[in-house]
Amino acid sequence: MPTLYTMPETCSLSPNIAVAWLGASVKIHNIAYGDQKKDDYLAINPKGQVPALRFDDGDVLTEASAILAWLGAAHGKEGYARDTRIGRKEAEALSYMTSGVHATYGGHFNTQKFAESAAAQEEVKRKTYENLADHYRRMDGTVSQNGGEWYLGRRSFADTFLYVLTRWIEKTPLSIEDYPALKAHRTRMEADEGAVLP
Repeated sequence: MPTLYTMPETCSLSPNIAVAWLGASVKIHNIAYGDQKKDDYLAINPKGQVPALRFDDGDVLTEASAILAWLGAAHGKEGYARDTRIGRKEAEALSYMTSGVHATYGGHFNTQKFAESAAAQEEVKRKTYENLADHYRRMDGTVSQNGGEWYLGRRSFADTFLYVLTRWIEKTPLSIEDYPALKAHRTRMEADEGAVLP
């Protein structure tokens, strides 16, 4: 049985929810913050990041969107198949959320990687929050335009990653109150048994 390595408060929550939604035969192994940089885990994922999905043959798949794609292909039910319109749009949404929105959070979580002086770091943060506000406005509009419940108009893996992003907003000066469709989406996800994890 494959093992999914996750860590609290990270984007690994997204494939964790997907496993629950699909009822997939995947073992969840939650590691403590900091353990991703220890030798035992680096032997699994040299990037030192979660998520990672280790198969019984020792092969390892990393990156949330890749793991979600595998889950959909291996365990998917109707609506998760990659050759459907919802599947194409799901792949597009996940690419945007993981390579666009998530990447923008680098200026928040790892400001020191972008600037050395305190003044420069403050400028990085200011621009980061401006860019994140644009992303959240766009995602809020997408949810609204697609009926106000799910990101693509019906439940998909895009909702698992969007849920992560609606939780992360609390770590910034931005407010979920400014994005009513996203706030409603987060509330809906919090009521979903598959999204409520220890």
